[in-house]
Amino acid sequence: MDQLKARAACVGVGFVRSCAVAVVSMLVPAVWAAAVALGIAWGAANPWSWLAPLVLVCVGTLGLARPVCRAIRALVARWTGTAIPAGYRQAGPVTRMSTGYWWNGFGYERTSRDALLDQKTRVRWRDPANWRDLRFMAVLPCTAGLVACLPAAGVAAAVVALGMTGRVALPVGALGLAVAVAAAPYAWRPVEPVAVRFLRPSPAMALADRVAELTVQRADTTVAQAAEIRRIERDLHDGAQARLVGLGLSLATAEMLMASDPEQARALMRDARVGAAASLAELRELVQGISPPVLTERGLVDAVRALALDVPLDVTVGADDGLRLEPPVESAVYFGVAELLTNAVRHAGASRAGVSLTHDGVGIVVEVEDDGRGGADARPGGGLAGLRGRLAVFDGTVEIASPVGGPTRVRMTVPCESL
Repeated sequence: MDQLKARAACVGVGFVRSCAVAVVSMLVPAVWAAAVALGIAWGAANPWSWLAPLVLVCVGTLGLARPVCRAIRALVARWTGTAIPAGYRQAGPVTRMSTGYWWNGFGYERTSRDALLDQKTRVRWRDPANWRDLRFMAVLPCTAGLVACLPAAGVAAAVVALGMTGRVALPVGALGLAVAVAAAPYAWRPVEPVAVRFLRPSPAMALADRVAELTVQRADTTVAQAAEIRRIERDLHDGAQARLVGLGLSLATAEMLMASDPEQARALMRDARVGAAASLAELRELVQGISPPVLTERGLVDAVRALALDVPLDVTVGADDGLRLEPPVESAVYFGVAELLTNAVRHAGASRAGVSLTHDGVGIVVEVEDDGRGGADARPGGGLAGLRGRLAVFDGTVEIASPVGGPTRVRMTVPCESL
């Protein structure tokens, strides 16, 4: 009984999905059929009878191509979980120049509205994805669309046969119903491979998207580097530099008091020695923030273990012994782990954390887990968003799983070779 219910549910779901694919797939052919019917209705005697059908075919096909492709992507993603990148060109920002005109990436306009309208039109009709969508409109009805019509055609044949009289009516109706039931669970499935094959971005489109992504990453990296340089300058100016200036003044005063007041001179020299020690400690902390010596000398694994000892958490570190990477990758991963452990202390209220570093043959895989309150997400401008941006420079990824109440698991992957 349960198997019968499951089979009926599978047939019902498959029938609905097949009908959805058939309707979406046949929208453009329906426009073509309407154009042909319009031409026939006007008659061959009218010398302009071909113009209206031609306009209808062109406008209907161009207007429906992108919505149909988006609908197919949405159906495939919802039913199978396969996400097909759209690959459409995105409009850039519209900027007002000092002359008062607006620049939209293609030309200058007097108002922002005109600039946006001109930009939208140019981006829409110069997009190479238009040709891909038009090709898909020709392929889809003849492949997945035709197969998806089988269940509906079988039901239609059964209904028509039941309304007829004769010896063959009952066999035809039964055959149509059998075809509908047998094909329903499978008739919608060809839409996935067809969509993946013909709707994915072309190599040229993927390359253009990658160039745009790298351009954004370069800009973010430049901004981050400038901010880091300003931080170092501020720390040096407000900390070690101020102390060294005070140290110089103390030594100069001690030199003048050496003959007249030796005790006061010795006191100033003792203060100068304390100031020198404090300046040295601040410089060491600054160097530690730029590039920890243990990371340079002993590698990523020992640097993370040393970091775990300084964090006020019970941190366990598991790693492949002898794991060494290129210095830029090691630095990015190290500061990523430091960011995650800092978040576990400051924001999550965690008491324990675990760090795992492994190389899976393709790249470094780092997993950080804590028992904090959870709820972490990569908000724009936040630490996790910055971490994702820093690893994206190396084609790295950051996956965050942090339900409210915890635990928080963050997985960082960076493709690289192990030295």
